Amino acid sequence: MEKKLGIYICACGGNISDYVDIEKVKDAIKDEDCVILAKTTMFACGDSNQKDMDADIKANDLSGIVVASCSPKLHLTTFRGVSERAGLNKYNYVHANIREQASWAHSDNKTGATEKAILLVKAAIAKARLAEPLVPFKIKSQRSVAVIGAGVAGLKAAIALSRMNDEVFLIERESKIGGKLHDLDTISPEQISGKELLSRLEEDLKKEKNIILLTNSEVVGNSGNIGDFTLTLKISGSKGETTKEIKVGSVLVATGFNSYIPADGEFGFNQIANVITLPQFRDILRNADSKKFVLNGKEINSVAYIYCVGSRQVKGENKYCSRYCCTAAVQASLDLKKKYPDIQNYHFTKGVRTYGKQELIYKESNRVGDIYIQFLDKKPPIVTELDGAISIKAGDLLSEKKEIEALADLVVLVTGMVPDKDPSVGSLFKLPKGRDKFFNEIHMKLRPVETVIDGITIAGTCQGPKNVMESVNSALSAAAKSHSFVSKGELELEPIVAYADKSSCNWCNACSDACPFNAISKIEAEGKEVASINKSTCKGCGMCLPVCPTDSIELISFTNKEMESMIDVLAQ
Repeated sequence: MEKKLGIYICACGGNISDYVDIEKVKDAIKDEDCVILAKTTMFACGDSNQKDMDADIKANDLSGIVVASCSPKLHLTTFRGVSERAGLNKYNYVHANIREQASWAHSDNKTGATEKAILLVKAAIAKARLAEPLVPFKIKSQRSVAVIGAGVAGLKAAIALSRMNDEVFLIERESKIGGKLHDLDTISPEQISGKELLSRLEEDLKKEKNIILLTNSEVVGNSGNIGDFTLTLKISGSKGETTKEIKVGSVLVATGFNSYIPADGEFGFNQIANVITLPQFRDILRNADSKKFVLNGKEINSVAYIYCVGSRQVKGENKYCSRYCCTAAVQASLDLKKKYPDIQNYHFTKGVRTYGKQELIYKESNRVGDIYIQFLDKKPPIVTELDGAISIKAGDLLSEKKEIEALADLVVLVTGMVPDKDPSVGSLFKLPKGRDKFFNEIHMKLRPVETVIDGITIAGTCQGPKNVMESVNSALSAAAKSHSFVSKGELELEPIVAYADKSSCNWCNACSDACPFNAISKIEAEGKEVASINKSTCKGCGMCLPVCPTDSIELISFTNKEMESMIDVLAQ
């Protein structure tokens, strides 16, 4: 039966229509074969247009639709939902990205952007003519989740999952839980200690019957797929190492961060006495004498804090802001002032980022007499020894770049967050990383805790710098998402996967080597060795297709025939 297609071209509130003549696009494609309906709309994703699409599909008995708008990353599920509500198979909807690929890419050439948009829409129509209705396949799911890492994020996630009646394996490589909470004296703005928060979490943990805590344990093996992961654990004990296998439906990664360690000579670190990092300072302050502050035999009467050490680097690779450091440094200076009221604090900053309620501690720091000097991004402070003291010089933006010098008895380098130094978990699960080397979510707003590996979520500081509150929020979000994977007992998986033609396949291992998800294995069939693709593990990435010497592998919904039809249009 011949296809009946409806085409919708979006203005995107001007994002597209400012550079692409969408009416010209509509006129160019309205008489294409199989097209019986062509419309322009201000916002294709808007409720009113979704209702119009629903009515159009039903009234015209459409067998497929094409939406030309922004990236499918944003609204693929939106238009699939419209299709389903109207009784159309959602895989008969094809998307054309004319915002990122036409209007935004060619904003300096409106004619060219329009011509390219016409070709993109025609290519999508060519694919839609050949699109087949697909049915997602279902698999059983284990009602259990592995949480890797028992810091604040891992603990909160495990407790939340347990309260949703999921079995939880809480895996911690150290001998004790809590992670960095052990090192936090005061958490701002709540003004509670890390140990106090940890004590509360431990009490909550004891009440949960669904949590199996495994300390001194590392994940060393992983097989399976969403709904049915098999993890191999190496457990260290007094009698040596043992291994254990667990089966889970989802994995939540909360492996935390490391503090940046300055290079030798960076602001005098390891070369000038009494130049230390913020974590070292907190440890020293915690155990300091109650009457006077003495370090390396020298009484400390003034402290200078140099911010953004290891963050917002001009020459280094850590371009990101570590978010928590400003608050941590200001809070540490207040803790010092509370213990030793006569000490003078100097803060050398690139601009203080104590956002939200944390602004209150910055206000308190000013009230007690701390001095703030904002230096230039490209001209960091110069630290030298001077007559038994430490000299810190910097141009101050707030006084028209006048050079300010402070003499201090102690310099504290406010170090930022860097990714966990142990790469084993990321490598084992093939978790993608961003430019900052932290684990990468699919979309920071739409899918903020999901990874491209189905069934694996991330939480806390393993995905980027966060304070305690932000880590807790992401942990609860990741717990909810992991719960959604396992709660129903079965999962509906995307049918867009690769398949191998056993009649033409002669096993050569090229596809298996190319597959980043270990979805391809060798089996015996038809009297020979051939490739077999695990539909549950395959992500439809297509990496295996171009390496097959016999062209035996096809990707459902992106077959050679479909792709060649699009290329033919674009090559006209």
